Amino acid sequence: MNQSPDINLLSPIKIGDLTLKNRIVMAPLTRNRAGEGLVPTEMNATYYQQRASAGLIISEGSQIADDALGYPMTPGIHSEEQIVGWRKVTDAVHKEDGLIFVQLWHCGRVSHSSMLPNGMKPLAPSAIKPAGDVNTYQGMQPYETPHTIEISDIPRIIEQYRHAACCAVEAGFDGVEIHAANGYLLDQFLRDGTNKREDQYGGSLENRARLIMEVTAAVCEIWAPKKVGIRLSPLQPFNDLYDSNPEATFSYMVKSLNEFGLGYLHITEMGAEAPGIAGPAFDISILRDLWDGLYMTNSEYNQDSGNKALQQGKVDLISFGKLFIANPDLPERFAINAALNEPDSNSFYGGDAKGYIDYPFLKQA
Repeated sequence: MNQSPDINLLSPIKIGDLTLKNRIVMAPLTRNRAGEGLVPTEMNATYYQQRASAGLIISEGSQIADDALGYPMTPGIHSEEQIVGWRKVTDAVHKEDGLIFVQLWHCGRVSHSSMLPNGMKPLAPSAIKPAGDVNTYQGMQPYETPHTIEISDIPRIIEQYRHAACCAVEAGFDGVEIHAANGYLLDQFLRDGTNKREDQYGGSLENRARLIMEVTAAVCEIWAPKKVGIRLSPLQPFNDLYDSNPEATFSYMVKSLNEFGLGYLHITEMGAEAPGIAGPAFDISILRDLWDGLYMTNSEYNQDSGNKALQQGKVDLISFGKLFIANPDLPERFAINAALNEPDSNSFYGGDAKGYIDYPFLKQA
């Protein structure tokens, strides 16, 4: 379906009762710069405040519990101290008339016992060790064979999502995004390459989708559904993910999620550049037609390709990652076709203010 040719990245749009000043979304970006206790800091608040001209900011993934952690120095959204830290962030963004959702994250098997409570093994739907190494506080270490989540433990995990959603309310967020992408826990349950269960959470599409549906229902008990988004990654092989029939899996998942009336569906197209690694390739544009609400996408878009996708009706919103890291005033630059700062990949993960809050604004340049 074609949109009006007048629609572009700078056009406003509504998500429920929230009015976004443009369709340029700041993607969730892991930066590994949380403070002690994995609490957001004043520097984190400055980083997000600088980027508040986005129509919507989606925060970096924030673990829902101590045993959901996957990487060093990533913030949580489950303790009182973390709520206070995030409140500094949301206040700073709101001071600039911005909107910010927090991304709720459980890393599942993408973790290491050295980072988890009491040296526990990472959790997963099945005891399948991912290929490769994981970044820990002691440097890169081989992944471990995870502990299979007992069916009796699943209600506890759902409650962790509900608790994190409550913490997000207290922290002043405008909404939440459920991270069900990129090979983390919910994605691990969905795909048959990582889910070999034989109970009601494994086997059939309905069973493998069950945890995502139950988590979404729990979050929607705390937040109005229009203030809840969800992220999926149908083609993404990241974190050693595979599915034997991703077209059927993700078509079923998207159609099932329609029952909630969520604020948006966030589909990352990553993996399209290397078809077949995460499973048989398919045209993910079919998911747009299966989804009843607002559709957001992400993957190496620029101003021209983003505007074209909007005008062709392929998407409603586009999230930008690396461009927002390097250009805190990205919408202003798009508005006047200004040159863009180049991102420094060496400072993406961890470190201090360098490569984090020191990228120049147009007015500084």
